[in-house]
Amino acid sequence: MFESLGFEDLTAPQVVVWFALILGGGFGLLAERTRFCLRRGLVGEDRRAALGVWLTALAFALLGTQGAVAMDWISFGDHRFLAADLPVAAVLVGGALFGAGMVLTRGCVSRLTVLTASGNLRALTVLAVFAVVAHATLKGILAPIRTTLAEVTVPLGETTSLAALPGGATLWTALLAAAALAYALRSGNRWQALTGAALIGLLVPLGWVGTGFILYDDFDPIAMESLAFTSTWSDTLFWTVASTSIPAGFGVGLVGGVLAGAFVSALTAGRFQWQSFSSPSETGRYLAGAALMGVGGVLAGGCTVGAGLSGVPTLSIAALLALAAIAAGALLTNIVLAGAPRAALHPAE
Repeated sequence: MFESLGFEDLTAPQVVVWFALILGGGFGLLAERTRFCLRRGLVGEDRRAALGVWLTALAFALLGTQGAVAMDWISFGDHRFLAADLPVAAVLVGGALFGAGMVLTRGCVSRLTVLTASGNLRALTVLAVFAVVAHATLKGILAPIRTTLAEVTVPLGETTSLAALPGGATLWTALLAAAALAYALRSGNRWQALTGAALIGLLVPLGWVGTGFILYDDFDPIAMESLAFTSTWSDTLFWTVASTSIPAGFGVGLVGGVLAGAFVSALTAGRFQWQSFSSPSETGRYLAGAALMGVGGVLAGGCTVGAGLSGVPTLSIAALLALAAIAAGALLTNIVLAGAPRAALHPAE
């Protein structure tokens, strides 16, 4: 379809950067306005309302993504989420580490990206460490951890997604979306918050369709991608330090767009405010959490957005397991920290 759009001077890899920039801008603006974050939905003081926002986004991401699959615009048959061999150890360990890390830093990676654009220097520091550790786990000194755990697999055969179970994709999509919306409608949120969350959810199928259908080019292929923050931050770090050697890609555009969109939203709403660490112990806690998220996000195959908001709508068993492990890690860590001194639990938002 890319050839029919009339681009004469740009290739699909070049256009996808601008597409990701727009996609990220929309996410950044909406996420800043709705305070979108799964960590808040699991262990925050306003967890019921926050989880309602997150589940609304998930419901619309599910419906939109599976609708695009039903229209034959996209297919996940060859996607890593539907690999026949499930790296169960990597997913479970990585998910738990990521969940623990996001509780220590008081924000998942997407939320910290939004907070960075709002003037939060704690979030910026966490993201810098997160990106370095994630890249080290992907291609650097920590890669042996990834490869060793990835060797522990469970063969799924044809059952790599819920679509292979009785009832097929239609039934499971309807059940998951209905359950998510049922909770959201009882979460006490105003319609404005749920509307914003629904728009966030629709950005997920937009990303899949944009990269997997609209910009698909046989002669200059690009990866089919949607909202995600582990590989994107790793790519952004690599591009930042070696931009004269490698071109920008989807990840660079997405991160740049989120920062820009969240900055505009925070500035216009009067919520931009410089913030930093208050004590050495707080700094140590945040840096430890950043490292855990960096390793965990790579092992699990994504963060709360990459494996959760974008991954679960593919109906992937691996994505569902990763999201469950992230939630378990977050809840357990929150229990452990419940008796910690208040000074060590200084909020980041």
